[in-house]
Formats: sequence, C-alpha cells, structure tokens
Amino acid sequence: MKISEIISKSEKPELYEKGTAFMWTDEHISKQLLNVHLNPDIDLASRKKSTIEKTANWILERQKKKGKLNILDLGCGPGLYTEIFANKGHYVTGIDISKNSIEYAKKSAEDKKLDITYLNKSYLEVDLESDNYDLVVMIFTDLGVLSPTERERLLVMIFRVLKKGGTFIFDVLKDREIEKKTSPKAWEVSNNGFWKESPYLALSESVLYQEEKVILFQHIIIDTEENIETYRFWTHFFSQNDVSKMLHTHNFINISFREDILPEGDMWNGNNVIFTMTTK
Repeated sequence: MKISEIISKSEKPELYEKGTAFMWTDEHISKQLLNVHLNPDIDLASRKKSTIEKTANWILERQKKKGKLNILDLGCGPGLYTEIFANKGHYVTGIDISKNSIEYAKKSAEDKKLDITYLNKSYLEVDLESDNYDLVVMIFTDLGVLSPTERERLLVMIFRVLKKGGTFIFDVLKDREIEKKTSPKAWEVSNNGFWKESPYLALSESVLYQEEKVILFQHIIIDTEENIETYRFWTHFFSQNDVSKMLHTHNFINISFREDILPEGDMWNGNNVIFTMTTK
C-alpha cells in the first residue's frame, strides 16, 4: 500500500475541491442510502416519520393559494414528502439523482395509486418549464451541500420555474457552534459495509473552514486491490442574514424564517436548523 499516497489524499484540500468518487449514483452505496431513508426512527438520510409529517403539513398550511398546488420537490429521495403532498390532492413532481430512490418512489406511488411525476436527474441539470410551480421545496439541508457556484445556478432555476407569487421553502444548518460539529478522525474495516460489498478500509475525518462557515466531511476508502477513492461532502452553515442576502440577490421577496419546526435533539435538529420561506 502506498502510504505516501494516503497521506497526500488526507491533507487539507483546497476549499470545494471535489473528491474522486460520487456517492449518490454508486450502485452499492445508493442501496444503503435507500435503507437509511426508509428507516422511520432515525434522522440520517431522511428525518423521522413523525417529523416529516409535521414538516409537510406545516409547509402546506403556509400556502396562501387554495385548491390544488403544483409542487416541485428537489432531492425527493424515495418520495417521503411527495406522497404526503399527493395524498392531500396536489400535483407533485419529484427529482432525485439516485436511481434506486426514484425507482422505489415510482413503485410506491404505483402501489398506492398516487399520481406523482418522478425524474431521475440532477436538479442542477434538469430542464423544467418556466413559471410552472406554485411551490418548490428542498428539505433536509440540501442547499447547504452545494458549492456557492452550484447554489447560485440552482436559485436561478428555482426562481425561473416558480409562478409569480409562488413559494420556495427550504432548510439550512444554522451557524451555531460550528466548531462543535466536526468529527474526530476514525477508521473502519469491513468485509461488506456501507461503502462497499467487498472488504475495505475507511479513513474518515472532518475539516473546519472557519471563515467560510464550512465543514468538509471526508472519507477515504481503500479496497483489497489498494484502489483509493475519496468522498467529500462540503457542508455549509448559515445565519438568517446570510440567507436573506443570498435570496435578495436572486430577487426573491417576502423572506421569513422559523427555527422551531424540528424537535430538539442533537446538533443537527431543533433550533440548529433554519427553515426559510420566500416568494417570487
């Protein structure tokens, strides 16, 4: 094993430097993620079932338009929110880059006789009709995993596809005690685990970029053939002022915040999360 190569890959990277592997489209990892999504008792890939239901109902209660809404769910996963919206009688489109999640969502909607449109695409690249949606949602702090460039591109798209007066609701991680949210270095050896169905060594750590309010969560995966893959997850933290500036730049109006939507829990719940509602 080339120790020098591992050391090199473990050095603090330049901000937003991409890893060598992508988790969401990996056949093995995406199956593990789907299982986590569907566990109703944990707050990992998705939040707990009771929290999802409360959040979805709060989102719908905030809508001024009466009757059926045309809703777009970005990063919909296996359809946990889209099914609630559809059950309430709304037209719903869900987009997710994970093929496994979308296939599960389509089968679930078919079994429950729900009319939901699902697209297996990246929401950064999808081509959607302008002025078409009454409501766009992006839940579970997805906006904060994007680089600033990606985030800007997505906000342009969301503003374009919303109807005049349409609503965009999303959540981000609050810039509260960021330094406490880093993780210590850890390693794992597995014959068949989250990262691969064959033996591997995983070296995990996090790196704080204090000025930019960003934490990098990095996982270096080494297999029995000494292949090395690096997974990097850039996680951003925001103040309400940060979010306001970002939205005003893209001409969103009527910006409001809530920090009491989620139940109190660990450092990723309760008032550690800012929910934002804004309109076009």
